[in-house]
Amino acid sequence: MDRSEHVLNELLVDIFNDILQIEQQALKRGELSDLSVTEIHTIEAIGEYIPRNMSEVANDLKITLGTLTTAINKLIKKGYVERERVEEDRRVVKVKLTKKGKLAYKVHQKFHGDMIKETINGLTEEEEEILITSLEKLNNFFKDRYNLNNKESSNV
Repeated sequence: MDRSEHVLNELLVDIFNDILQIEQQALKRGELSDLSVTEIHTIEAIGEYIPRNMSEVANDLKITLGTLTTAINKLIKKGYVERERVEEDRRVVKVKLTKKGKLAYKVHQKFHGDMIKETINGLTEEEEEILITSLEKLNNFFKDRYNLNNKESSNV
């Protein structure tokens, strides 16, 4: 591994670990101290306004319906999510955020927005494009190499 590869490896590993740790710390310090990072990402997948069916959310999170059901049950107990039956077909159940869930969603969106603003702060338009292209290549590599388009891919 040459110097550039070594530096890139260290940066990517550090950034990944730091983001997870910072998200967890931010949750623990704020009014959302009862949420885990996984739960906040479930809230994010549900979305702020439109009720969604469980399979849509599970697909977005790349988890099974059973795993999502467990997560949703916890979020309902904590008051962030509620289930609603569709009037036209009472068998269909959708999930949606409560007022508390929408607040959590907004707080998390702000965290990510601040992170992105700081990442591109001071970059030229050309540098932004290079960063985007590089991250897209990395993202595509992971998806292709590790079949991340499939549910619950094998862990690395």
